[in-house]
Amino acid sequence: MNITKDTHVGEIVAQDYRMAAVFSKSKIDFCCHGGTTLEEACKNQDVPLNEILKQLNDVAGQQTNQGTDYKSWPLDLLADYIEKKHHRYVEAKIKEITPYLEKILNVHGDRHPELSEVERLFKESIGEFTMHMKKEELMVFPAIRKMVKSKADGTDDKPKRSVEGQISTMLHEHDNEGERFKRISELTNHYTPPTDGCNTYRITLAMLKEFEEDLHLHIHLENNILFPKAIELEASLN
Repeated sequence: MNITKDTHVGEIVAQDYRMAAVFSKSKIDFCCHGGTTLEEACKNQDVPLNEILKQLNDVAGQQTNQGTDYKSWPLDLLADYIEKKHHRYVEAKIKEITPYLEKILNVHGDRHPELSEVERLFKESIGEFTMHMKKEELMVFPAIRKMVKSKADGTDDKPKRSVEGQISTMLHEHDNEGERFKRISELTNHYTPPTDGCNTYRITLAMLKEFEEDLHLHIHLENNILFPKAIELEASLN
């Protein structure tokens, strides 16, 4: 892949997910803001463009397994994967993280008042993101599967509602989640336990960090691969 200052960060990661580590290290958002050019992203985070380009090219030059090539997957398979892996992960982790957050807020809240805001943001996030995932499972993903079948069968059996319009709503909601977790990361000093933090405190921050990392991949797969291809497929059927 020829990476330049004008290449979109989401496209870079879509081509090779190993690049995500370079962006994460410099706090460059490749999922919700995947349409940003590399030059713009570096300016936004005040990191040297040439240094990021060098790191990306170093990764590209490594003769290692690039991991799963999600971009080559059929759209219905990718939708199934996101639902079964990432949606189920979110549902399971909500049940794990919520009581841990409540516990450390009760024990450490006096000395760390920021935990109250972290808990509020997390509960706000999981409430809205749970509804978001249901909309995908009940409307967006079935519409994508229907278009894939229509294309394969050579029929004109298209979804009644515009898929592109539904996706526009999903993208906006992704932005909201990205901003919430960006704030949670800032409030926790990027998930760094304080010196007086107990083991439960450390475990809670570790789980939140893992949750955010999974969220980044989850949103990346939709924003930068599944949704753009679904819009292209809908245009071809029309």
